[in-house]
Amino acid sequence: MAMLPADGTPIYHHPLPALEHWLRQLGARQQVPRGAVWDLHRPEWSARIELLVEELEVRWHQEGRETQRRFSYGLSRADVEAAILAGP
Repeated sequence: MAMLPADGTPIYHHPLPALEHWLRQLGARQQVPRGAVWDLHRPEWSARIELLVEELEVRWHQEGRETQRRFSYGLSRADVEAAILAGP
């Protein structure tokens, strides 16, 4: 199990195993064989999280609509987590 840096640490300071651990803690499941893509399901919405080269992309799906946002790896893990869990 990877140790997570402090919540206020920018995403770009997280090693990949720590990011994967964080996503698992959120309840996301890694897509196989697309290891950079994760699915997160909540009662009100679902989201696809993709670890891109320069940013993290989230696509929320709710009631037939899709909302997409991209988050810089310069943002803190706490800010990105709050944005993801806030939903679309």
